[in-house]
Amino acid sequence: MRIVAIHEATIFTGENRANAVMNFSDMTTGLVAVVTDVIRDGKPVVGYGFGGTGRYSQNAICRERLIPRILAAPDKHSNGAGDNLDPFAIWDCMMSREKPGGHGDRAVAVGTIDMAVWDAAAKIADMPLAAFLAARHGSGEVPDRVPVYVGGGYYYPGADHSALQDEIRRYHDDGFKLVKIKIGGAPLDVDRRRIESLLEITDSSGLAVDANGRFARQEALSYAAALEPYKLAWLEEPAYPLDYALHAEVAQCYQGPIGTGESLLSTWDARNMLLFGGLRPDRDILMFDCALSYGICEYIRTIEAMEQAGWSRASVYPHGGHLLSLHITAGLGLGATEAYPYTHQPMGGFTDGLKIADGLVDVPDLPGIGFEGKSNFAFEFRKLV
Repeated sequence: MRIVAIHEATIFTGENRANAVMNFSDMTTGLVAVVTDVIRDGKPVVGYGFGGTGRYSQNAICRERLIPRILAAPDKHSNGAGDNLDPFAIWDCMMSREKPGGHGDRAVAVGTIDMAVWDAAAKIADMPLAAFLAARHGSGEVPDRVPVYVGGGYYYPGADHSALQDEIRRYHDDGFKLVKIKIGGAPLDVDRRRIESLLEITDSSGLAVDANGRFARQEALSYAAALEPYKLAWLEEPAYPLDYALHAEVAQCYQGPIGTGESLLSTWDARNMLLFGGLRPDRDILMFDCALSYGICEYIRTIEAMEQAGWSRASVYPHGGHLLSLHITAGLGLGATEAYPYTHQPMGGFTDGLKIADGLVDVPDLPGIGFEGKSNFAFEFRKLV
């Protein structure tokens, strides 16, 4: 059993919106298709992957370094029983001849291919990825539904408070109970008025805010002091992602939950945040993004490191807003998943018609990740093969 081909392409996913640090008008993402020699219904089993949301395509790294290494080592593809792929051995193959450290764009490139390998492996086992992960790296049980929150509230040209309220009402109508909006892309007083306009239509426990790591020390502390009285669901990325000391300082003065971790790219980064970031296991939320941090193999190692540091899997809310994050939340027993139902397309959101109600989302039952059940994304993947 082996991989016989890997196809890749970059697609444009730009949208006219912004967070505190960037706009998304020229965004791209990378796609890969891992073709195996396993034949089902007269066709080879193919696994699909993509480069996450909110990061540019890193397919040049896939094309020039990672794919050639995999295809040159067919003896590393199969597990010991010879009945499926071995994602960890393939991950090691991709990382051969890479120096330790350097956790930058290659973390996205490896995560792109790793996603496709796990998709193919779950399809070969004829299991949804959530069940495949639960049987090997979780409790063995998969819930029918998992908690979900929606990432939205971006800065749009000309958008006013009424438009923001309408956006959040739409999410509520869709079945979401918890919504996260962006802050830090406008002055503090403007952001406070945006928050207060939403507290007119929702409870503070149903509203979180995300600064996307924009703040330096004084602004981080000013925002923390100004936002604490609102008792929001959480304050996300209040400091530069690798400024562990500032995270610790914010945690000392902000009593509400802090969410962070989506921009950390490896298990080593996660360990350092847990050691030096002053985070509190009784309330804070870890948002490591699987697709952006070397994929599922590394994510499993990160969860092991987190548990050794005294954290619960229930504290992990994977960033991403897509099907992969939903599957790892259900399969690995994590706390909640994010959703991007209208942004970051075609990656954002779940399979067509998947039920969301009372702040919970059903777990897909298609084999693998289930991209085939998301029509706008399946269209893009079909072009690869």
